[in-house]
Amino acid sequence: MRIAYLDCFSGMSGDMFLGALVDAGMPAKLFEETIAALNIGARLEISRVKRSGITATKVDVLVHGEKELPREVFFEQQSRAQKHEHRHHYSHDHDHKHTPEHVELREHNYIQSGHEATRAGALAPHEHEHGRGLKQIREIICKAVISEGAKRTAIAIFEALGTAEAKIHDTDIENVHFHEVGAVDAMVDIIGAAVGAEALGVDEMVCSPLNVGGGTVKCAHGVLPVPVPATVELLQGAPVYSSGIQVELVTPTGAAIVRTLAKRFAPFPAMTIEKSGYGAGTRDFPGHANVVRLTIGESQAVFAQNTSQQTVSVLEANLDDLNPQVFGYVVERLLEAGALDTFALPVQMKKNRPGMLLTVLSKPEDASRLSQIIFTETSTLGVRRREEQRQTLARKWINVVTRWGEVRLKIASLNGTITNYAPEYEDCKKIAAENHVPLKSVMNEAMEAYLKAFKG
Repeated sequence: MRIAYLDCFSGMSGDMFLGALVDAGMPAKLFEETIAALNIGARLEISRVKRSGITATKVDVLVHGEKELPREVFFEQQSRAQKHEHRHHYSHDHDHKHTPEHVELREHNYIQSGHEATRAGALAPHEHEHGRGLKQIREIICKAVISEGAKRTAIAIFEALGTAEAKIHDTDIENVHFHEVGAVDAMVDIIGAAVGAEALGVDEMVCSPLNVGGGTVKCAHGVLPVPVPATVELLQGAPVYSSGIQVELVTPTGAAIVRTLAKRFAPFPAMTIEKSGYGAGTRDFPGHANVVRLTIGESQAVFAQNTSQQTVSVLEANLDDLNPQVFGYVVERLLEAGALDTFALPVQMKKNRPGMLLTVLSKPEDASRLSQIIFTETSTLGVRRREEQRQTLARKWINVVTRWGEVRLKIASLNGTITNYAPEYEDCKKIAAENHVPLKSVMNEAMEAYLKAFKG
């Protein structure tokens, strides 16, 4: 299986992804012609740069000749321009007053995605009132000279971005508007990402944990912490961290691309490397290569396409002073609350006291809630947490009939071949209790019924 691995150790943005695609061998002409055919006043400027000694491809999006700038740089320049305009108007007409309604209308119409698609001098203040909604953006994408698959992908990325913004601003997705330049820049990044991802010809894209950066940024909604709200919303369920660099490393556009294109998040997978590429960010940090790396190759997992791989959270706690009766209750509570599995191992703890190692497997989104149960129901003072990859066989349920009633069996298969089958314990337990027969007799008859009816 051909896979691509996206290594976001320095974050992720739309232009960085385009740069990595070009660096990995995607023809620059493919992107340039695609963007030119959109006829939205944008073009690409592609160059080779170095980031902390690493040579990478830098893709800049120019809208009407203006190059994008990092968010905080743009808003700093915009703030200075607005102050200058205010002083200019005041000196010529100090009696003129803006009504509160006018200001509110302008703020209401300036619902923007908050992504990196901003640049100095590109917008005069009155132009903020003119933006593109998702309906207009969908129409432009649908008319683009790209494949139907790339159109669907581009629309899905934009809708992921719009959904996040709509939730944050408590509005409908169709009410989300991107200011004129922001919409153009985002369309270039997103359509380019969709076209490039399709051209890669991979069966699966896998993404590393994302370095989101830190500090604060100044944007249209004021000063916000990094990662900004839209990025946090888009990366729900994804593994993230901060290396301590006090700038925004993952932009909402980058997060939307990852959320749509990446099938899973994992460490570097087992693969035979074919080629790789580096896409450069705008800044050059000392001692830290500000690039995203794209690696393409053939997966070494022979049966990866026949199994399901997912990220799970592993929660662990050492217990040496818990009443054994309470332990059984805790396990039941954790399973009822959504734990994928729980188990315990005997351990020898400090002061030579015997204890138990409680381990809980959960979905990442359930880990915090299950940790709370461990804290409140046990005597532990700490819960360890880590993310791991779990590979599971395809499975399904069937019903078989015994002389005492129906029993469910779980069937697991690999490459269409059944590898494991077992009767559901709770069904057998209930039948045994109600009919006053040995549990093993119910389980054995359920297995025999399956073999007679379904085997082969």
